[in-house]
Amino acid sequence: RRMSRSAAFACACALLASMATASASRHRDLADIIAKRDIGLVAKQVAALPRQRPGIPDLYVIGVAGDGTQDVFRNEAIYLDNLMRQRLHARGTLSLVSHPDSVGATPRPLASYDNLYDAVKGVAKRMDRREDILLLYLTMHGTPEHELVLHFPPYIDDALVPDDIAFILDKARIRNRVIVISACYSGGFIARLHGDNTLLMTAARSDRPSFGCDSDSTATFFGRAWLVEGLNRETDFTAAFRHAEKRIAGWEDTAGFEPSHPQVSEGNAIKTKLADWRSGLDAGAPLAYPWPLAEPAAATERASP
Repeated sequence: RRMSRSAAFACACALLASMATASASRHRDLADIIAKRDIGLVAKQVAALPRQRPGIPDLYVIGVAGDGTQDVFRNEAIYLDNLMRQRLHARGTLSLVSHPDSVGATPRPLASYDNLYDAVKGVAKRMDRREDILLLYLTMHGTPEHELVLHFPPYIDDALVPDDIAFILDKARIRNRVIVISACYSGGFIARLHGDNTLLMTAARSDRPSFGCDSDSTATFFGRAWLVEGLNRETDFTAAFRHAEKRIAGWEDTAGFEPSHPQVSEGNAIKTKLADWRSGLDAGAPLAYPWPLAEPAAATERASP
């Protein structure tokens, strides 16, 4: 006997629901497997960090690439790691990179809250927290509500808010902080994170987007201007920021974008600590960016078919 339309529809809905449940379960299982894998990867990176040198201010660096659906954030995190080691002789570097490569050919811990917590905690144990400096570089999308998006389906769908960053750093008792946020609306993190022992630089004002974070870009405007250009000209992070401000303003004007207005907040204590670190630094040669960098197109060029 033929099944009634209503019965057939009910069966189809049940089948689809069962398939969706099975798919969601597989995604959760996969995310759990990667999360457990990452515990070991973070621990391995931490174990490889050299311990600090007594009496010498050392620099430790953590790079976080938060969106696994675009290459641009991975590019910056990888370049940060190489630049800090080869040119600025960071004592230790650690990277959290959400990208297909990280779950494939080049295993790396993904950019998640838990991995960031463990990474900062691990670095804190290798450094002298009174003497040494932690540079935390976060590159990802940001929202008008001042959230830093952690997005890499099916593994991660989360966000970092200012309280998260403050809690992680405070819990690890990191004293000397350089926090760099290359994300839209990232100026919204300043009110919560500024302090006498903190240098905080953001790609945009709290109410403005930043640029260069689209799928066609190999570097964000801020990452290119501060990392690739500024820190290959300067070893002073703030001087590199001033260079970046001018370059970004020029690119935005050329492209017809509303100014992003990058922001900086520097406490007196961290200013002194960074000067001490630079006094013992014999900087290496400038490091080329391994991906092609195109000049931003003028508004008329972008509008043409």
